[in-house]
Amino acid sequence: MAENPSDRYNQGMATRRAVLGDAHVDRAEAAKTDFDAPFQDLITEAAWGHVWSRPQWSKRERSMVTIALLAALGQDEEVAMHVRATANTGATKDDLVEAMLHVAIYAGVPAANHAIKIIKKTYQEMGAAVREEGR
Repeated sequence: MAENPSDRYNQGMATRRAVLGDAHVDRAEAAKTDFDAPFQDLITEAAWGHVWSRPQWSKRERSMVTIALLAALGQDEEVAMHVRATANTGATKDDLVEAMLHVAIYAGVPAANHAIKIIKKTYQEMGAAVREEGR
């Protein structure tokens, strides 16, 4: 945690937890070292406290745009993380189909094709986890 957290940091942490879930954020915080603590504080305050906390777009809309951008950039782990977060943001499979069509046209078919594989695998893993919890 930041030494003297700002209001924006506190808002960012609340938003980060709402989107990614407490378990994910707790793991990230536990893994934080002196080396990456400044980076973690930056993304909590700037990405989560400023951008993700703005009221102009819903979390669903931000989720779709984020996944499309990450897919276009080839950020596989981040795509999977944000697909898992759709359970909290309300972005649907149909939303991601549309996002990947945009990626295909504006960033290239190979980028979309690769991201679709990651999205499908992540949804399969999420379904397996839900089935395990439902026992």
